[in-house]
Amino acid sequence: MIVAFSVAPASADPDEGMSAAVAEAVRVVRESGLPNETNSMFTLIEGEWDEVMDVVKRATEAVSSVAPRTSLMLKADIRPGYTGQLSAKVDAVERRLAE
Repeated sequence: MIVAFSVAPASADPDEGMSAAVAEAVRVVRESGLPNETNSMFTLIEGEWDEVMDVVKRATEAVSSVAPRTSLMLKADIRPGYTGQLSAKVDAVERRLAE
Protein backbone atom coordinates (compact mmCIF):
# COMPACT_ATOMS: atom_id res chain seq x y z
CA MET A 1 0.00 0.00 0.00
CA ILE A 2 0.98 3.60 -0.48
CA VAL A 3 -0.03 6.20 2.09
CA ALA A 4 0.17 9.93 1.48
CA PHE A 5 -0.02 11.82 4.73
CA SER A 6 0.51 15.24 6.14
CA VAL A 7 1.07 15.78 9.83
CA ALA A 8 1.69 19.17 11.39
CA PRO A 9 1.09 21.10 14.57
CA ALA A 10 -2.32 22.77 14.45
CA SER A 11 -0.70 25.77 16.09
CA ALA A 12 2.97 26.56 15.84
CA ASP A 13 5.46 28.80 17.59
CA PRO A 14 5.66 31.90 15.37
CA ASP A 15 9.46 31.94 15.66
CA GLU A 16 9.90 28.28 14.72
CA GLY A 17 6.95 27.80 12.38
CA MET A 18 5.96 24.27 11.50
CA SER A 19 9.23 23.11 10.00
CA ALA A 20 10.88 21.91 13.21
CA ALA A 21 7.95 19.66 14.15
CA VAL A 22 7.45 18.43 10.58
CA ALA A 23 11.17 17.64 10.32
CA GLU A 24 10.84 15.30 13.30
CA ALA A 25 7.96 13.49 11.61
CA VAL A 26 9.94 13.14 8.38
CA ARG A 27 12.91 11.84 10.37
CA VAL A 28 10.71 9.03 11.73
CA VAL A 29 9.62 8.13 8.19
CA ARG A 30 13.14 8.16 6.76
CA GLU A 31 14.52 6.08 9.63
CA SER A 32 11.79 3.45 9.06
CA GLY A 33 13.65 2.10 6.02
CA LEU A 34 10.43 1.94 3.99
CA PRO A 35 10.33 3.52 0.52
CA ASN A 36 9.27 7.13 0.95
CA GLU A 37 9.39 10.62 -0.47
CA THR A 38 8.49 14.04 0.85
CA ASN A 39 7.25 17.01 -1.11
CA SER A 40 5.88 20.40 -0.10
CA MET A 41 2.45 19.01 0.78
CA PHE A 42 2.72 15.33 1.75
CA THR A 43 4.99 12.50 2.71
CA LEU A 44 4.43 9.24 0.85
CA ILE A 45 5.39 5.88 2.29
CA GLU A 46 5.02 2.37 0.84
CA GLY A 47 4.80 -0.97 2.61
CA GLU A 48 2.47 -3.38 4.31
CA TRP A 49 -0.53 -2.05 6.27
CA ASP A 50 0.79 -2.62 9.79
CA GLU A 51 4.28 -1.28 9.14
CA VAL A 52 3.05 1.82 7.28
CA MET A 53 0.42 2.64 9.88
CA ASP A 54 2.99 2.19 12.65
CA VAL A 55 5.26 4.74 10.97
CA VAL A 56 2.37 7.18 10.49
CA LYS A 57 1.48 6.78 14.18
CA ARG A 58 5.06 7.36 15.32
CA ALA A 59 5.44 10.39 13.00
CA THR A 60 2.22 11.83 14.42
CA GLU A 61 3.43 11.21 17.96
CA ALA A 62 6.68 13.04 17.14
CA VAL A 63 4.70 16.14 16.17
CA SER A 64 2.31 15.75 19.11
CA SER A 65 5.24 15.71 21.52
CA VAL A 66 6.01 19.35 20.65
CA ALA A 67 2.52 20.68 19.94
CA PRO A 68 -0.63 20.87 22.04
CA ARG A 69 -2.75 20.03 18.97
CA THR A 70 -1.88 18.03 15.85
CA SER A 71 -3.47 17.82 12.41
CA LEU A 72 -3.24 14.60 10.37
CA MET A 73 -4.45 14.09 6.79
CA LEU A 74 -4.11 10.65 5.23
CA LYS A 75 -4.92 9.04 1.89
CA ALA A 76 -4.21 5.38 1.13
CA ASP A 77 -3.93 3.31 -2.06
CA ILE A 78 -4.48 -0.27 -0.92
CA ARG A 79 -3.50 -2.71 -3.67
CA PRO A 80 -2.48 -6.15 -2.37
CA GLY A 81 0.25 -7.95 -4.27
CA TYR A 82 1.90 -4.84 -5.68
CA THR A 83 5.19 -3.31 -4.57
CA GLY A 84 7.39 -0.60 -6.01
CA GLN A 85 4.36 1.49 -6.90
CA LEU A 86 5.79 4.67 -5.39
CA SER A 87 7.86 5.08 -8.54
CA ALA A 88 5.98 2.79 -10.95
CA LYS A 89 2.90 5.01 -11.04
CA VAL A 90 4.98 8.07 -11.93
CA ASP A 91 6.99 6.10 -14.49
CA ALA A 92 3.76 5.03 -16.24
CA VAL A 93 2.63 8.65 -16.59
CA GLU A 94 6.09 9.72 -17.82
CA ARG A 95 6.01 7.01 -20.51
CA ARG A 96 2.65 8.32 -21.71
CA LEU A 97 3.94 11.87 -21.80
CA ALA A 98 6.91 10.76 -23.89
CA GLU A 99 4.66 9.25 -26.58
